[in-house]
Amino acid sequence: MKNIFLGLFLLLANFLIAQTKVSGVVLDENKQPVPYASVAFLGTSEGMITNEDGRFYLESPQNRKTLSISFIGYTTQEIQLEKAVTYDMKIVLVSGEELAEVKVYSGKTSKKNNPAIDILRKIWARKRNNGLRQFKQYEMEKYEKVEFDMNTIDSAFMKSRVFKGMEFVFNSIDTSSVTGKTYLPIFINEALSNVYGDNVRGKVKEILKANKNSGFNTNQQIIAFIKDLYAEYDIYDNYLKFFDKAFTSPLSRTGIDVYNYRLVDSAFIDKKWCYNIVYYPRRPNELTFKGDFWVNDSTWAIKEINLQASKSANINWVKEIYIEQEFEVLNDSVFLLRRDYMMSDFALNKKEKSRGVYGKRTTMFRNHEFDKEKPTDFYKEEVNYYDDTVYTRDDDFWEENRFENLNKDEKGIYKMLDTLQTNKKFRQLYDIVSILGSGYIQKGNFDIGPIFSTFGFNEVEGIRVRVGGRTYFGPNDMWRLQGYTAYGFDDNKFKYGISGKWLLNRKNRLIISGGNRRDVEQIGASLTTTNDVLGRSFASSALFTTGNNGKLTNINLTSVALEIEPVRNLTLQTGFSYRTLESASNTFSLDYYTDDSFTTTRGDVKQSELNFQIDYTPGRKTVGYGVERSIVDNPFPRFFVNYSQGLKGVLDSDFKYEKIQFYYKQPINIGGIGRLDYIMELGKTFGDVPLGLMSIVPGNQTYFVIENTFNLLDFYEFQADTYATFQLQHNFGGRIFSRIPLLRKLNWRETIGFKGVYGTISEGNKAINASGLVYRAPEDFYWEYNAGIGNIFKVFRIEFAWRGSYITPQTTNFGIKGSFGFHF
Repeated sequence: MKNIFLGLFLLLANFLIAQTKVSGVVLDENKQPVPYASVAFLGTSEGMITNEDGRFYLESPQNRKTLSISFIGYTTQEIQLEKAVTYDMKIVLVSGEELAEVKVYSGKTSKKNNPAIDILRKIWARKRNNGLRQFKQYEMEKYEKVEFDMNTIDSAFMKSRVFKGMEFVFNSIDTSSVTGKTYLPIFINEALSNVYGDNVRGKVKEILKANKNSGFNTNQQIIAFIKDLYAEYDIYDNYLKFFDKAFTSPLSRTGIDVYNYRLVDSAFIDKKWCYNIVYYPRRPNELTFKGDFWVNDSTWAIKEINLQASKSANINWVKEIYIEQEFEVLNDSVFLLRRDYMMSDFALNKKEKSRGVYGKRTTMFRNHEFDKEKPTDFYKEEVNYYDDTVYTRDDDFWEENRFENLNKDEKGIYKMLDTLQTNKKFRQLYDIVSILGSGYIQKGNFDIGPIFSTFGFNEVEGIRVRVGGRTYFGPNDMWRLQGYTAYGFDDNKFKYGISGKWLLNRKNRLIISGGNRRDVEQIGASLTTTNDVLGRSFASSALFTTGNNGKLTNINLTSVALEIEPVRNLTLQTGFSYRTLESASNTFSLDYYTDDSFTTTRGDVKQSELNFQIDYTPGRKTVGYGVERSIVDNPFPRFFVNYSQGLKGVLDSDFKYEKIQFYYKQPINIGGIGRLDYIMELGKTFGDVPLGLMSIVPGNQTYFVIENTFNLLDFYEFQADTYATFQLQHNFGGRIFSRIPLLRKLNWRETIGFKGVYGTISEGNKAINASGLVYRAPEDFYWEYNAGIGNIFKVFRIEFAWRGSYITPQTTNFGIKGSFGFHF
């Protein structure tokens, strides 16, 4: 989904309004780039600092005649501008002693006797008493505008056959005021909402009043993707999270370790005396910014700030991040965020001329009110609130309520997308992107897929072919039917699965579901499972495996369930299932003794089961309001509890038992040193059960990393009826490699991990085992550890794993696994 917006288009400037535009590169006498030099229109506050390559782009709505360039140790240059637009300038600075006009300094600055850092410490001391934090409660109106633009397209690309029949879109080309590149607006989303906050209770609630976008108003996935890209942040926080990466804020208490600071100016802004501080990174390849900010001399509140991500920052698919924030002075002591502008340049690589897509978000606030307390229930989140009128406001409503008028480009996006919706070629391109994003091919009100599950392989079925589909009338369907059929070319058998679910009550998401599946499955691919009749583990269908993976089971599963979400992200489910299990291979047995004398055996299991589940996912973001929802790609903790009761005699069921399982996952962003994922699973079975109903410690006989499995265990290597697992996986995000010169430019990311399991088996379960498989529980604690290198070619991670216990010549004691993924 994230790659839908990486893209296309052109180079052409619009000169309809009077303005000055300049771009170029600043070099030294040896023709080497000069990073962090000051470039400004003489006599104005309109300026910037060059990037790591010495490049700059600057524009003004006024006619400017002189450009000033300065840098420590060089003579300040003043260049007369003969034209309103001057691109690709090459400015060479000459060594000199004229330091009085210097705006920005290079090299490491001292942490002692530095007035900029003295001011920074005063900002730290007051930051919790600035802005909205100084009030018990607050209310305000919010307007958010998000726009996507294709950029950097040459004439040859514009003439490409891809755009044949859609040439009219190029009539909307303009030039970015930040980068100077030409762009074509392609998407806009506007939202109006009321925001309420209670600093005493630590609660915030946002009520959406209106939402409008160009061309994709029914595609909630795109809207949610945009919201996830541009998550909320507070400039005073130590770390700012963008694209699931933690950037060190220039106002952070740890900022003096990663930034250089210089006090360069002071002036009145809105009748407030402010200091201007420039900052830039101490080291390349770290998640940092460059820019400057103005801070008031009495409240030590930020008046204006801009941030531009370091070009060398270890982040994929994003070439530029640029942020501007403006604060208004409500009274002598209150500075409130008025306008927040953020622009990102998404591209496949960071080369200067690479094509990409701009993502621009503008957020504005007004009509603040303070200390008006709301009842506690007011902040309770709606479970499944959906108001159709929010998405159908007319043009008159928007003309009256949006905070600022749309410019001609933004108005043109709505018109252009309305036209494109009727264009056959555009619909074909849009359908291709939708197929790749969802995995389904839409045919009327039926989706064929998922296409990525079409082929598989295992030792029982050999090559496996699967086709399936689902009903689809829209993203918010109240009911859905789906199913599949599969065929194995070695066992010559057809398999199938069918399920249905119906949303009975939207408000609390009361859902009834049921289905049946007859298939071949790798039991024990995970410890904590559900009764999803269409679920299938990757272990059962991997195209490439290691060792013998013939321990497969024929399963016939029927289940019905009722679930409800009484509180946001808290789901309760109760259900009944009936399954039969028998070995799918002549080399694998599920046999068990059926009599007290241990002389009679059976190879199949018939089992009725009643279960109850609690699934709590605080912080989870979902898309859609129908019977099925998509989860926005954002890490969140999960608590899952499953209680199962085996019902002997019901439908000729074989066993009576009770099973309790607990699963807990917690992702933790640890500031500047990456993210830690912690996973714990606990379980116990009360009563005697055969191998088919035991808890199998999940192994991994594929060449790929699979979460919640042990890299070096084979299937069925360990069994248990009481178990506890513990996993830690930490991704440093390149923090270590960025300090190593030879590795710095590769942007690799280092990972380490630990996995362990303890378990036991009761004497009763050992006694009824007749499968021929010798039970073995990890009573001496099995553990393994791993280290990996991620972000290889931006999409691949390789992981090396070592056993820490149960080491024998017959076991796999070292392994190499890989994984693919698109990550920022």
